[in-house]
Amino acid sequence: MTGFLPGNLQPEKVEDRWRYELADFAKAHQQELAALSWGLWLENQHNGSVMGIDLQPTPHFIYCPKEAVLKLNETVGSFLQEVVGIVEGFNPETEVLLVGINQGQLKVIEFVTDPPPPQCFEMVSADVDTLLDRLEQGLGERVKG
Repeated sequence: MTGFLPGNLQPEKVEDRWRYELADFAKAHQQELAALSWGLWLENQHNGSVMGIDLQPTPHFIYCPKEAVLKLNETVGSFLQEVVGIVEGFNPETEVLLVGINQGQLKVIEFVTDPPPPQCFEMVSADVDTLLDRLEQGLGERVKG
């Protein structure tokens, strides 16, 4: 699992704490995030975008078009080439991909769920807006930008 810290590892710097909190939140809400990811994928007609979480001014979900990730990579001199590779290889039917954004920094979280995202969406019995509201509330309580 990319992005999850094992055990009780805590970041050394206070300004890096958001990364740990976001990974911890994602680990605790894997099936709901998988359901949301699939629901957004369906709503956006499989356009290749990925789910993002912007922590400023308060934590909220965004949908990042692949083209925006590619353009950002160009802007920063291909510094995000690894992120581009992850986005390019993303398979929404089997995995969840989140790009956390906080004050010009990124945190990529990628994981596989059991059951896969389409089944998670069916199981949660909630629409995308309900999932967004529920998860954003939890994000606001857990993750401090």
